[in-house]
Amino acid sequence: MEEMKMNGISFTAGRWPLETGLHTVIFIHGAAGSKHFWDAQVEGLAGVCNTVAIDLPGHGDSTGSGFDSIGSYADAVENFIREMEIRSFVPCGLSMGGAIALQMLISGGDNCSGGIIVNSGARLKVMPAIFEMIEKNYSGYVSMLPVMGASPKTDKGMLAGIISDAEKSSPAVSAGDFTACNTFNATESLGGINVPLLVLTAEEDKLAPLKLGKFIHENVPGSKYVNITDAGHFSPVEKPEPVNDAMKNFIKGVPQP
Repeated sequence: MEEMKMNGISFTAGRWPLETGLHTVIFIHGAAGSKHFWDAQVEGLAGVCNTVAIDLPGHGDSTGSGFDSIGSYADAVENFIREMEIRSFVPCGLSMGGAIALQMLISGGDNCSGGIIVNSGARLKVMPAIFEMIEKNYSGYVSMLPVMGASPKTDKGMLAGIISDAEKSSPAVSAGDFTACNTFNATESLGGINVPLLVLTAEEDKLAPLKLGKFIHENVPGSKYVNITDAGHFSPVEKPEPVNDAMKNFIKGVPQP
C-alpha cells in the first residue's frame, strides 16, 4: 500500500501507478475520520480494481480546513479525481462519506461508473446532544465512539485507529462535519442516480439504522443491497471480509470502462 499527497490531499493506494482499464474505487471516510479507516479495503480490493482512500481537507494528513457542507466536500473529492486524471471511478463512502458519494452520484460526474454507500442515508439528522458534547466535552464524544459505533461483539481493540483519528481531529472540524451531515438532504434526488449502486448496511448500526440504507436501495432502481451481520456503524473495520466480498462482487459487475 502506497501513501502519497497531491495538491494538499493525502491518500493511500493499493497499487501505484493506477492501472488503466480498471475502475478506481475512491474511499471517503466519515466525520472526524481519515483514509486509514479503509486500510482493509484498500488492500483487500486491489486485486479487482484500483483502490484509493483520501483524507478530506482538514483531516488526517491533508492540508486546508474542513467544511460544513456535503457539497463542498464533494467538490473537493471531484477536484482530486480530475487532478489525478482518473478515467473511471466509483465513490465509496461511510456515513458522512456516504453522503458525499451520494452527492457525487447525483451530480453525475462524466467518469463516474458506479457507487457504494456504506452505513449512510439520503438524510443524516444529527442528535443535538452530539453537537453539545463536541463543544463542551470532546473527550467524552471520543470515548462514546466504541459504544455507539460498534457491535457489542466487536473486539474494541479493532477500533484503535478510529479513536486515534477522532482524538486528532479538532472539535471545530468535527462540528463542521456533523453540521454537513445535519443539513444534507437528498431524499428527493435519488431517482437521478443512473449508474450501478451498492448499498451496505450493518445489522447493529445505532448511528445510521438499516432503514436509512433500505430507503436508498428502494429509491434507486436496480441498486444492490447487502446487510452485514454482527457489526455496527464501523462495519468495514469490524467485519472486513464480508464487506470486501460484497464490494468485490459488485465491482466485478460494473461495466468495464
